Amino acid sequence: MLTVEKIGGTSMTAFADVLQNIIFHGRKGQELYNRIFVVSAYANVTNWLLENKKTGAPGVYHRISQGQEFRAALQEVAAQLQELNKQYEPLGLDLAVADAFIQQRIDQAQTYLDSLVNVLASGYVNSANILQAAREILASIGEAHSAFNSVNILQNRGVNATLVDLSGFDDAQALTIDERIRQAFADIDFASTICIATGYTKGTEGIMREFDRGYSEVTFSKIAVAVRPQEAIIHKEYHLCSADPNLVGVDACRPVGFTNYDVADQLADVGMEAIHPKASKPLEIHAIDLRIKNTFEPEHPGTLITRDFISPEKHVEVITGTDKVVMIDIHDPLMVGTAGFDLHLMQVFYDLDVSYIFKATSANSISVLVWAKDLQLELMAALQAKYEQVTIEDAALVCLIGSNIDEPGLLARAAGALAEAGINIRSAGVAMRKVNIQFIVGREEYKPAIVSLNQALS
Repeated sequence: MLTVEKIGGTSMTAFADVLQNIIFHGRKGQELYNRIFVVSAYANVTNWLLENKKTGAPGVYHRISQGQEFRAALQEVAAQLQELNKQYEPLGLDLAVADAFIQQRIDQAQTYLDSLVNVLASGYVNSANILQAAREILASIGEAHSAFNSVNILQNRGVNATLVDLSGFDDAQALTIDERIRQAFADIDFASTICIATGYTKGTEGIMREFDRGYSEVTFSKIAVAVRPQEAIIHKEYHLCSADPNLVGVDACRPVGFTNYDVADQLADVGMEAIHPKASKPLEIHAIDLRIKNTFEPEHPGTLITRDFISPEKHVEVITGTDKVVMIDIHDPLMVGTAGFDLHLMQVFYDLDVSYIFKATSANSISVLVWAKDLQLELMAALQAKYEQVTIEDAALVCLIGSNIDEPGLLARAAGALAEAGINIRSAGVAMRKVNIQFIVGREEYKPAIVSLNQALS
């Protein structure tokens, strides 16, 4: 049974557990093969190269984008990666070979980046395109590092492992991402080797231009579509759970078990990604089942996501949400009965590339929930110039999500649970498809809302 499996950065860092719980778990000999592993960079490596994903702390890319000297910072990353290599030597890594590989890759990247910086300094080119190319080059280093090490360790343990380096560092072929993936896997006999593929793929369209830091899941998805495995698997450091165990407690939630791609999209829309939505669509379209597993619980089957699953029982599968949102309320007495009023409002959001996650309307007002990070001065100025009254409130969104939640009284039970906890519902919504019931509450009420709904409905 051919599988395509993605291993995240936190799991890759704990590579001893990856070996024990994923690669060798319950397998030996020929059973080891017929698997393609798509690996992320070790934890924090891409942060060093680009910027910290959570805090925004600058990495090497920041120096290039600001016209600063970057070479010392890049070589410092090389030293950090070689220091990181030492912790994998006991697992079988040939330290001298691994150190030489990453130093060569860093030096090669520096040569490319020197050329880009020189072109950028000329002033004759579009700086956005040059800087995007720099991000691509830097990002590719992390996955090449972890993939090379993984293959080296496996080969030194007597396993036939093949490095599939999709970063294209040593070629000038003008291939799309899909073309590069198909070419790389065309002649491999999966039954006789474990493939370790880089999560970064070089392509003419630029994988980071559209997907940015979610690129490794896109590579994973595109490989699955190319080779058509029996199953695609993502190994994470946690289960896809019915609620966040950090909020409700480990004993108060459970792995979801089974769900569908529609539910996965609902989760991604509020920031709880089982998989990047642009990576899940190709899997869904080609009816490739996706399994989410916990690296550190290898015996557990995890959660299987399929295209057609509908729970035989009416119940909420996941209670989740986010407190990183704001509610924008637009009030205008000219709104009532005016055809196209909503269209003109949405045009303002579209022009400024701001997406909303929730919208509610009444005769004279429209309330729109957006990510707090997307709240721009330009957006507020544009809205205030067009409409009579615009107000903003910090908010939180809590959701009841599931493949079969069309249960009489569920909305009442949920609202009652929030009321009993003293939580005021500022707005609420449910689409006709009934896979997601949404409540808007105060930002400070986010955790109590999740806890109270989990206690009442799980």
